[in-house]
Parts: sequence; C-alpha cells; structure tokens
Amino acid sequence: MTIRLGIHPSVGRIFPPSLLQSMLSDAEATVDLTNERLDASESFTGLVTFGYDPSFLDAGLDWIHVVRAGYDEFPLETLRDHEITLSNSTGIHGDAVGEAVIGYLLQFARGLHRYRLHEPDHEWNPPAWDDTFTLDGESVCVVGLGTLGRGIARRADALGMSVSGVRRTPTPVDHVETRYGPQELLDAVSDVRFVVVAVPLTDRTEEMVGAEVLSAMRDDAYLVNVARGPVVDQSALVDALRSASIAGAALDVFEEEPLPPESPLWEMENVVVTPHAAAATEDYPNRIAALVHENSRRLAAGESLANRVV
Repeated sequence: MTIRLGIHPSVGRIFPPSLLQSMLSDAEATVDLTNERLDASESFTGLVTFGYDPSFLDAGLDWIHVVRAGYDEFPLETLRDHEITLSNSTGIHGDAVGEAVIGYLLQFARGLHRYRLHEPDHEWNPPAWDDTFTLDGESVCVVGLGTLGRGIARRADALGMSVSGVRRTPTPVDHVETRYGPQELLDAVSDVRFVVVAVPLTDRTEEMVGAEVLSAMRDDAYLVNVARGPVVDQSALVDALRSASIAGAALDVFEEEPLPPESPLWEMENVVVTPHAAAATEDYPNRIAALVHENSRRLAAGESLANRVV
C-alpha cells in the first residue's frame, strides 16, 4: 500500500510542520505539507494534525493522527461513519508533565511564585516563619493514573511525598500508596495538601472538580490542573480562591484558551497560570515522528495502529 501523508498547518501550534516533515523523510510514505482545508483531489492517505476541520471528512483520508493526547473536538462517531481511523499521542507526555507538576508544587511549597512577582518592583520580602514548607512528608492526590498521572506519582514519591490516586480500576499503581474509585473522589481530596487533576476530558469527567469537590479540600490545599480546562468548573474555582476555601491553584488548561485578559485568574497572587505548556519539550517533535513513522509502517502493512482511538 502506497501512503501519502499530509501534515496540517495546525501542527505549528506546537512545532514547525516542516520540521516534522524532515524527520519523516525515511518513513514508508510520501510526506507533504497541506493547506488548512483539505481536498479529495490531493489524495492523502493519512493526516497529522493538531486541530480538526470538517474538510477532513470528505478528503478521502484513511487515517488521522493527533499530535496531542486530547481529541475531544474530533467527532468520533462521524469519523467511524466515514471509516477514518483516529490515533492520538498519549503515552509521550509523562515525563514533561510530571516535571511541570513538580515545578508547580515546589513554587507553592517554597513560595517561589511570590518572589517572582516581587522582582519587577525590587521588593525584598522574606517569608514569615510559617509561610513555606517542604514537599518531603506532604501529601498529594493524583486524579487520573494514566501516563500523566503515573509520571506525576513517580516524581512525587521520589521527593518523599505521600501519594494517593483516583482511577476507575483497582489495579495497583507503582508509587501510589492508596487508590480510590471515582465515586470516592470527595474522600480522596479531603485530607491532602495537593490535588492534581490528570484525567482525559470525557462526558464523565467534565466539571468533575466543581464546588462540592473544592469544598471538600483543605483550606491549605492547592489544586493543579494539567488535564483539560472543562474538567474543572472554572467559576466554582474562582469562588473557592476568592473565599480562601483553598490556598491556591496552578492551571495549565482553561475552559477558554487562550485565557481571556479579563479573567480574574490573571490577577490572583496565589494562582500560577501557564499557557497549556506542561507537555512542552524540545524532544516533542522526535516523539511525534516516532509514533507517526511506526503507524505509517503499520498502515502500509495492514496492521492495527498504535494509540488507536477510532
């Protein structure tokens, strides 16, 4: 089977599409850059993309690969109806996101986010004796123990933290002392210093963290969201932060991205905002290229694709 692979311009939201094209020069496929909208006359077999466009459905594609783990904007049933296979890039972000989360936790524990805010005004503000703490001996609950969650748990455990987690199946997970089911979420978050959300966005997880969960957290606890924005009820989170019912939040994802300038989250000293960047790493293109290369080989050989969603 001859494969013609297209690289969509939306890949440029992460790295240059031409860079991926050069990395796939030895793939079992002809690799070309595409326009925003696809045309069936271009005869692409597969497409590598960040985002979705309705033109994909009628372009004669057999396969679409998403260069991120999330695929919630892709119409799965419609893709099935058009007999288009969808694969994603889950499994490659555990180390980058794990390290980013530890960075958030260290900022809050050591007060680093406050010192950074004081630099522009040349303010010398040592902390009060009880303003900072160490991660060693502290507790974290990781909600979602897939690739991201396991990467977070391993690093938190290495720093001496007590690690619990929430997942649908009771299977043991390395570096996690206590596991809860989704129905035990309130209990899971009730007595930990950090709650880290790392679940995919589904009908079940949308607004999983709302007012009830936030109210169940300790008033000295911090929320970290590296999942998807809609997993957390952002309005309820703002209310919890304003009322000091939780101590702070580190947020890499939001209900609307980019985060609108008028969002109150920008102005809160106890909130760390990052631009959906927790998975960013200079090695990202290499990891995507390896996945696409392997799936191109499998497609040509008639084998089942890795990370197949549809």
